[in-house]
Amino acid sequence: MEFNHFDQEGNAIMVDVSGKEITERTALAQGNIRVSREVFDAVAGRKVKKGDVLTVAQVAGIMGTKRTPELIPMCHPLNLTNSEITFELYPEELVIQAFCKVRTEGKTGVEMEALTGVSAALLTIYDMCKAIDKRMVIEDIHLCEKTGGKSGDFRF
Repeated sequence: MEFNHFDQEGNAIMVDVSGKEITERTALAQGNIRVSREVFDAVAGRKVKKGDVLTVAQVAGIMGTKRTPELIPMCHPLNLTNSEITFELYPEELVIQAFCKVRTEGKTGVEMEALTGVSAALLTIYDMCKAIDKRMVIEDIHLCEKTGGKSGDFRF
């Protein structure tokens, strides 16, 4: 297996995408945060003292997608054409599930942006609710699907 983030001397490099075609690319990632009943009810009822948790987490996730190259070494700065964060709440399981869908027209994919967006959204939920209960667990962050590019489409 050849690693393309290193040159022949083993130095870290950013992959050269200058010869690649511009194509439409999308990525969808998801992750969960498992919380206590008290946290779940406070988030769902919009009763957390720091504010509307899901709205703030939504903004944080979108901001995360835009700042990915500042956080992950070797990621290319991309002109994102869309970034969406949505949530599904599961009261029986006490789980909040976050989804991040990102789109661009470019020479490289947006998988890392989608994964970063989900991570930032879930971390924001944790941050805003830690005064209620610090035993929250962030889990199962993964890429669900991606489209475009040389490697083609992917579905988990």
